[in-house]
Amino acid sequence: MTPELMEEGARRLAAKEAAPKTGNTESGGRQAGFSRIHTPGEVDITHGRILYLEDVHVSFDGFKAINGLSLDIAPGELRCIIGPNGAGKTTMMDIITGKTRPNTGKVFFGSTIDLLRHNEPEIAQLGIGRKFQKPTVFEKLSVFENLELALKMNKSVKSSMLFKLDSAQSDKLAEMLTTIHLADSVTRQAGNLSHGQKQWLEIGMLLMQDPKLLLLDEPVAGMTDEETARTAELFLTLKGKHSLMVVEHDMSFIKTISEIVTVLCDGSVLAQGTLDQVQADERVIEVYLGR
Repeated sequence: MTPELMEEGARRLAAKEAAPKTGNTESGGRQAGFSRIHTPGEVDITHGRILYLEDVHVSFDGFKAINGLSLDIAPGELRCIIGPNGAGKTTMMDIITGKTRPNTGKVFFGSTIDLLRHNEPEIAQLGIGRKFQKPTVFEKLSVFENLELALKMNKSVKSSMLFKLDSAQSDKLAEMLTTIHLADSVTRQAGNLSHGQKQWLEIGMLLMQDPKLLLLDEPVAGMTDEETARTAELFLTLKGKHSLMVVEHDMSFIKTISEIVTVLCDGSVLAQGTLDQVQADERVIEVYLGR
């Protein structure tokens, strides 16, 4: 979740707590609405790649966190990233989202957008969403209000004051609730959801912003087996509609969703291929899977 969305959530929560208690919900007659960043244009994917990193290097006090990393992802692809702790997986996502600047290398979104020329909010506007391992939702708001908050729309003060869901937005919210398995929890306070449900809600909030690329960090960590299975189902429905980069350690989950698996080690690509191929690679067995 971006700082911008977090700030707006705080504003909305403060307004909700200050408002007089009535029988109506905010969604049925509220005086202010909140939005998400606007996508300024389409990403050029005519060359068949939505994300492209070439020879990227990052050092922290002499430690090479990323060491000559080159990686590319196709539009609509679901790419799984695995590797030992300290392999550079989180730093790689930090670079893609503008949180960390590399010392050298190229990072492109589509064929023409140089991500190194943009900051975090701008990169989010371009259509890159990121979900961290720990779910970040507005726990005192309902599931519906969390999703409504994440809608992309005009963020001017006047538009916010006059905002009311139109039929297309209502349909989108209803569809999203079904997609993330929360159609039966629409009025529940987010803080009362299970860990897995909170993860789904945050993914739904990202999807409400129509991202072209989603970066998901250990999305099934802490989930029950049933929640993990439903998350795999969710990701498979998103594949093709969005490009996904999934960092995960759960090999059974990876096996369920993966086509191409990239193994990172010491800040660079160690191996890449199907899960069976990388699991049979002696180098991967040595540094990550064990014998």
